[in-house]
Amino acid sequence: MIETGRQSERAILIGLIYPRQDERQAIEYLDELSFLTETAGAEPVERFLQRLPIPDIKTFVGSGKIAEITAYVAANSISVAIFDDELTPGQLRNIENALGCRVLDRTNLILDIFAGRARTSHARTQVELAQYQYLLPRLTRMWTHLERQRGGIGLRGPGETEIETDRRIIRDKIALLKEQLRKIDKQMATQRKNRGKMVRVALVGYTNVGKSTIMNLLSKSDVFAENKLFATLDTTVRKVVIGNLPFLLSDTVGFIRKLPHDLVESFKSTLDEVRESDLLIHVVDISHTGFEEQVKVVNETLKDLNSAGKPMIIVFNKIDSFKYSERDENDLTPVGKENYSLEDLKKTWMASDKNHKTVFISAKMKENIEEFQKLLYDEVKKIHITRFPYNDFLFETPPPL
Repeated sequence: MIETGRQSERAILIGLIYPRQDERQAIEYLDELSFLTETAGAEPVERFLQRLPIPDIKTFVGSGKIAEITAYVAANSISVAIFDDELTPGQLRNIENALGCRVLDRTNLILDIFAGRARTSHARTQVELAQYQYLLPRLTRMWTHLERQRGGIGLRGPGETEIETDRRIIRDKIALLKEQLRKIDKQMATQRKNRGKMVRVALVGYTNVGKSTIMNLLSKSDVFAENKLFATLDTTVRKVVIGNLPFLLSDTVGFIRKLPHDLVESFKSTLDEVRESDLLIHVVDISHTGFEEQVKVVNETLKDLNSAGKPMIIVFNKIDSFKYSERDENDLTPVGKENYSLEDLKKTWMASDKNHKTVFISAKMKENIEEFQKLLYDEVKKIHITRFPYNDFLFETPPPL
């Protein structure tokens, strides 16, 4: 685990370029890994990429590349090497032996961030369960130091006994945590049931796209928002009223590429807010160079949650990064992302989704919020009227937003 309370550790990042993947995309993946590393409190100082058809079964990268990385680690006081894929226990052991520094994979890094950001007992229990599930198959690697320090005939038995004892302790701990989560899940299900028939809207999206900022804007609350990954772990639910129309709005944990399976399982109850919602607000960071892939990741995650068919509003956030500036009539520079106007954005392919309503906003700068509120009002109203058909007189004259 990366300790964030001390002077930041120096880290190197390692990734692969797979077949049918261009180098630009691989670089973007390492950009995200770098952001994860900074969020965890370490300083990424160098990157290593190698093109391989599949990861090397022993050291993830090839023998020549691992020798190059080893030389760099020794010459630059590197304390941790972070890989952009999940490593097998054998790979972890071999790489640590070669590099002589701590080795983390993407899953371990994300778990570390979640552990640091968990605030409530519910979130801490979920993260702890995922950490133990990740740790269990990797116990052998943790005990290799016994072989080095006390190796020799007659000392294998005690080591094996220690490993089996730890495995039993961890299995018992996992069982206990699962039981705790079952009780918490039951309580949360009861809470959701007690909310009645009020329309429920869930904010979903890739991590760090501005969901919490939108939550604060709509609900006039002060949900924690920060320009770091996974600023929100605990689902927050607020009652929102637009005009005379009340509904419940929930802010959920952000999705990410290669989100660890154990975390998805552990955060099952948190993601129930998405499953049980009537309407989704899919927030997209339009300023991110790879936002199309982020949209794909979110849609695939929603599909895994059996929530892909729900009514949805796609909110393209952070349009202030596309700030339009007045152009001289003699300026022949092509219009690019950095100077799109709101009207330009409305003419793009992003606004032509036939399955979902779309809107372009800047939650931070409060741009085009009125259009967003009107669209949200209309979509919630459709659901509200089907649920309360005798209250449609409330909507004969649309209230001011």
